[in-house]
Amino acid sequence: MSFSKDSPRQPDPDLTRMISAALGPGMARLFYYPTLLYTLVRERLPGSQRPWFSRIDRAVVLGALPLRGRCRQLIEQENIRGVLTMNEEYETRFLCCSPEEWEAMGVEQMRLSTVDLTGIPSLENLQKGVKFVLKHRECGNSVYVHCKAGRCRSATMVAAYLIQVHQWTPQEAIEVIAKIRPHIIVRRKQLELLEDFHKAVTDENPAVTAEANRYKTTTTE
Repeated sequence: MSFSKDSPRQPDPDLTRMISAALGPGMARLFYYPTLLYTLVRERLPGSQRPWFSRIDRAVVLGALPLRGRCRQLIEQENIRGVLTMNEEYETRFLCCSPEEWEAMGVEQMRLSTVDLTGIPSLENLQKGVKFVLKHRECGNSVYVHCKAGRCRSATMVAAYLIQVHQWTPQEAIEVIAKIRPHIIVRRKQLELLEDFHKAVTDENPAVTAEANRYKTTTTE
């Protein structure tokens, strides 16, 4: 909602945040299955440019829900040995493998619950998720990073991973992902979070950042 200069009152930002926080989880649950159906239909349309998942680099596959019927494909064809789930538990309860089922197939799952539609990961969870991906990368494995549609929550996590690995700016990381998966969505609040993550990374290792800035690359491994 926008307000003109002549508006007599501006919304209280604290109240707006409180309302968004209260409505967010409820709205996410209400619209979950309709929006999931939309994602399924869009993928199946003739000539669709919205694949269910996209490989970002040798260690990361970004995608939508790993539905039960797709799990073996991910393991056998994409070398998935880690699954990083950005969904809340109710989103995956009936449609996806449980942690025990993943484990039985030799896959480690980490869940970093984030509200759909309105939520963003915490900075702490970004750091946890990136650490999880790097652990599997060092072993030569791939991690499937997903939310519901592979567009927003999971794209934010993958951008953080690219920032960590390549010392890219948030905008550079987002642009690389968008070239591979054009339908991602990174809104202002996600970008602000990624800027905080980038600052934490550069403050932690300024020498590496300076070296990376000399040899900027726009391609992933």
